[in-house]
Amino acid sequence: MKESTPASTGTPLFREEQRFRQWWVWVIVVVPAALAWWPFIRQIVQGEPIGHNPAPDWLVWVIWLFIGLGLPLLFGRISMVVEVTGDAVRVHYRPLARRTIALGEIEHVEARTYNPVKEYGGWGIKGWSKDKMAYNVSGNRGVELTLTGGRSVMLGSRRADELAAVIQSALPQTRR
Repeated sequence: MKESTPASTGTPLFREEQRFRQWWVWVIVVVPAALAWWPFIRQIVQGEPIGHNPAPDWLVWVIWLFIGLGLPLLFGRISMVVEVTGDAVRVHYRPLARRTIALGEIEHVEARTYNPVKEYGGWGIKGWSKDKMAYNVSGNRGVELTLTGGRSVMLGSRRADELAAVIQSALPQTRR
């Protein structure tokens, strides 16, 4: 944190970047990718059609490109960045989504332990309901923001207490 508090400059007061690091997530990604590589190597590289009714080469290429290469590359690039500035909380779930929550929209801030599976259906961008939503990549700690109108947003964080304190200190005086 910097000594001076920026007003609306966009200078981050807090920044955290997280990635999927759980071994079981990578198993879910790598197994289908490996299964896409096998027919590609056999049929395209070695020229040996698979089975009595082999898939056309173009389909093997498409499956290999999307699942064998695309899926691991996508998961390798996914990260969640949470930034707090003098005017907003910004969530960038790269390369999938962005959200900016103006500090004036935040009614309440609470760092807490939560159950991602029971409360939101797991990790990722979850809870597309009108009442609550979560952005998380791992763990069970986060900061719950209650917004004007009653909607809540959970931000998963390895530094939940610090994140909550920074958001709380950046809120307009009337909301502290």
